[in-house]
Amino acid sequence: MTDTTASAAAHSATDKRRPAPSDYERETVPASERKHWIPIAGIWIAIGIDLSGTIMGVQLGNGLPFNEALTATILGSVLLGLLAMACTYVGAATGLTSAMLSRAVFGSIGGRVIAIAMAISSLGWFGVQTGFFADNARIAVDELFGADVPVHVFTVIGGVLMILTALWGYRSIQRLSSWAVPLLIALLLLAVVLAFVKFGTGELLAEVPAQFSFGGAVSLVMGIFVFGVIVSPDIARWARTPKQAMAAGFIGFFVGNSLIVIVALVLSRVMGVEDLMRMFFMLGLGALALIVLTLAQWTTNTNNLYSAALNLSVVFTRVSRRTLTLIGGAVAIGAALIGIYGAFIPFISLMGTFIAPYGGVYLAEYFTRKRSRLRLGSTQTPAVDGWAFVSWAVGGAVGIATTQPGDGLGVGLITLTTIPALDAILAAFLTHAIIGFVRRGSAQAAPVTQPTAQQQQRPAVVTETGEPNTAAFFRPAPGALGGAQ
Repeated sequence: MTDTTASAAAHSATDKRRPAPSDYERETVPASERKHWIPIAGIWIAIGIDLSGTIMGVQLGNGLPFNEALTATILGSVLLGLLAMACTYVGAATGLTSAMLSRAVFGSIGGRVIAIAMAISSLGWFGVQTGFFADNARIAVDELFGADVPVHVFTVIGGVLMILTALWGYRSIQRLSSWAVPLLIALLLLAVVLAFVKFGTGELLAEVPAQFSFGGAVSLVMGIFVFGVIVSPDIARWARTPKQAMAAGFIGFFVGNSLIVIVALVLSRVMGVEDLMRMFFMLGLGALALIVLTLAQWTTNTNNLYSAALNLSVVFTRVSRRTLTLIGGAVAIGAALIGIYGAFIPFISLMGTFIAPYGGVYLAEYFTRKRSRLRLGSTQTPAVDGWAFVSWAVGGAVGIATTQPGDGLGVGLITLTTIPALDAILAAFLTHAIIGFVRRGSAQAAPVTQPTAQQQQRPAVVTETGEPNTAAFFRPAPGALGGAQ
């Protein structure tokens, strides 16, 4: 064997042994792996274009005058974009997943409790979206081919398809979104143009009896995607700088959340039909309807499962992310098979009430505490930070108190901003900020201890230029999280 042949064989053997690219689920994303903001924004736009948005658009169209429904959609999406700017900044500055953020804020054990709650929410949303896909795929195939295929078949096929992309992590999600987003936007705009041509605009401004309060409608619009905002650090940690993450966050969540809701709102008003698939068939776009359905749910649900696996990776540290993806996907498909998608409105109301406050807590921890564990990258975390849970509970209680019974999970005792999901976030933020202020005052009154040499040398998470300092935040040593890394 020649030296060249031997070298080639050695390189080939090395390539075969080379592990799959890491998704850094339990550490910071290094600077060399960071991405430009445009592909990241594309991921969130792709996630936002899904069937839950069409259902929301139809319900708003039936429950509010057109101008109010449109205003509620835009306002809710703007608020989501602004909230996303804050959450994505934290993700890019620390380079950590939302699950790892929860560990720093709520403690090593408390963070696992939050991670489990977030994973359950992600898997539940995966089941809801898979159910939507299956129900609409059955309609599309029946219309196209006259085949009456059981809905459970599409549930399993769609769920498996979505699992495959999540297995390969962020990189495959970005590639899928890069070609899916332009196609989805083009097809949706084509449908609107054809609807105006065939049906006119006469019914667009027709009066309908109000079934939602304006604030309740805005909260529901936010509720569709608020969970995505709260876990946005899972994607934002890949951004080159916090500023780029903020740009991607606002554009991605504003466009992604508003586009599909507005399209469904307009089509349902103009055509008098409540089902997106039937709308496309009425417009002569039957085959394209199946493409839109598949791409919309594929791009959205892949990220749901990806976030669930990242959260579970903090809990089950001895199990690989891919194994957790497979297990979580199987559980979520099972939930879809038993009809979890029938609880769509209660589910998004639940997420707006109880998941949204978590974002308020970690935002307060980062932005109001200069010496917080998030900013300093401290490895010294308590088992449970009870005050963080108090802040989260206060946010959840406010969310329930401000949600009207007809709008979701709530009792409607008080009214603050008229947007319960935002009320819950703000209440958690303010509570945690106040608790932090009081605790700082108590600490200043105590005797001052000199910092250790290690603490003096620890760099900040974000440099003076705003660049993420990935060396600053903790990279847990083997066993630091309770298992192998």
